[in-house]
Amino acid sequence: MSHTTGVRQAQKLKTRQALLDAALELLEHQSLSSLGLREVTRAVGMTPTAFYRHFDGTADLGVALVEETLGSLHGMIGTILADTGDSEERLDRSVGLIARHVTAQPAHFRFISREQHGGVRPVREAIAAQLRGFAEEVAHVLGAEPGSAGWERDDLLMLGGLYVDHMVLTASALLDAGPEGEQEAVRVARRRLRLVTLGRSHWLEGP
Repeated sequence: MSHTTGVRQAQKLKTRQALLDAALELLEHQSLSSLGLREVTRAVGMTPTAFYRHFDGTADLGVALVEETLGSLHGMIGTILADTGDSEERLDRSVGLIARHVTAQPAHFRFISREQHGGVRPVREAIAAQLRGFAEEVAHVLGAEPGSAGWERDDLLMLGGLYVDHMVLTASALLDAGPEGEQEAVRVARRRLRLVTLGRSHWLEGP
């Protein structure tokens, strides 16, 4: 790659990120379905036609925001579960991971919380796909543990989904609680995760 090509590519990535950042700021006060392309381009000093060099439309931009928000979490949750085993440390580190990310990126997680059931189908589908990916990662890690001996694949995926649902619920609770209520939100999230863990240990005793 020539120096000139490299500079152009870097500038293109910088502009793309500026569009994502501007959209995220605007989405603090509205849903993606009501976001106008001109609003976003005006915020970064760009003509509307130039927007299409980076995204196919606002839905494509929304999908990119989903990937930016959730993509970095892949691998982390599975690693925590694998490293900590079925222990108190697992509860603390799992909840702590979500709390740290929500604190660092509140606007991103508000976007996910709002658009998970919002009016832009490609974005809903992108969020659902990311969450399914998390559930599969969790199921894979839990399935390798002695406590999962005899479990069916579908049951492991259901358990993985419960962990992921808990993650989403915890993120929403932290956003609603704000800094002053974070400690209580973390306490409740930890107790809920303990309940899932206890239920897992008795699952095969059921009918």
